[in-house]
Amino acid sequence: MAVVPAAEQTLAILRYLAAQASPVTAAAISRELGLPRSTTYHLLSTLLASSFVVHYPEQKVYGLGVTAYELGTGYTRQAPLQRLARRLVADLRDRSGNGVHLSVLQGREVVYLLEERAPGRPLLITDVGVRLPAHRTASGRAMLAALPATQVRALYPDADAFEPGAGPGSLSALRRLLADVRRHGFASEHGEVTAGLTSVAMPVLDHNTHPVAAVTVTFPEGEGTDAYLERMVSEVGAAVRELGRRIGAGIQGI
Repeated sequence: MAVVPAAEQTLAILRYLAAQASPVTAAAISRELGLPRSTTYHLLSTLLASSFVVHYPEQKVYGLGVTAYELGTGYTRQAPLQRLARRLVADLRDRSGNGVHLSVLQGREVVYLLEERAPGRPLLITDVGVRLPAHRTASGRAMLAALPATQVRALYPDADAFEPGAGPGSLSALRRLLADVRRHGFASEHGEVTAGLTSVAMPVLDHNTHPVAAVTVTFPEGEGTDAYLERMVSEVGAAVRELGRRIGAGIQGI
């Protein structure tokens, strides 16, 4: 497929602006992206005309505009993760013979977007729309392990951030758990959400290695032999890699 340089440069500017904490100068954009200053100003003018970018003349800086916001809200309205993942989640249920769900991280909670129940298996509490504390679930741990340490600390600033019950009860305990998740390459929980059930999960990472979702398989604890666990992790990993490919990301992993 042929690449159009001007289009590629325009998208690079939008991605760069989206990654900044505040508006930046045209000189910074030019320098960071390796673009000629004249090209940078021409592209910014085009983006300004369509409101993808806004200019703050007093500070001489540029930031994302209202049209970029509309694109983001349109993305959310179309539920792309659910659409892209639905068949993958159903196929994973069939291959594993277990219940499977897709969830996202919102603050200190996981929210379940999709669930596929396996016939003859125990019912799960992870219906679509259910929220659970992230630090207690395999899916939440998988996504938290993929976040920068500073972001995890901001989410869990003190003991009050940890709901009572199973799972880590302090930031230091959570850090140790997340280090184990990164070392093993997957997250798990054993009876901490529902007694007698084990879950294994892996994160779906975007092109910035940010965890946009997690895929989880749940099965009875009594079946958790090393060989069985290894197969479930392999099956989840295959689904996560394919979903990452579909959203345009690179290699998936923690």
